[in-house]
Amino acid sequence: LHARYVLNLLHETRKHLKQLPNISHVSTCYSEEVTVCGDLHGQLDDLFLIFYKNGLPSPSKSYVFNGDFVDRGKQSLEILVILFTFLLVYPKEVHLNRGNHEDHMVNLRYGFWAGLSMVLRVHGKKILKMFQNVF
Repeated sequence: LHARYVLNLLHETRKHLKQLPNISHVSTCYSEEVTVCGDLHGQLDDLFLIFYKNGLPSPSKSYVFNGDFVDRGKQSLEILVILFTFLLVYPKEVHLNRGNHEDHMVNLRYGFWAGLSMVLRVHGKKILKMFQNVF
């Protein structure tokens, strides 16, 4: 994606998240299930495997992602773009909880900043700053 679209996605995600309470309450009836995931750490193949086995988020398929979306793996940006897009498309079915790897200092140490700088050379600093604002 062009940096302009990434920034737009981040702006819309931030706007949506600011409207939410700090604690999410997720409930379903007995006929529905919630898939709870955590620690993707930039491993896009893991996210694809989860979606392959459990289905994509939809009005009938809820997900809770328990943070640590980034760092370590090479595809943190792609994971965030996918998760933020699903969050905006299905705001009642997709829930994102912040993990310790959604922290600026941790991002500097474990690779998110370096990976983002390589992918988005022109606007990397601006986009990283917006990611930190969203986190």
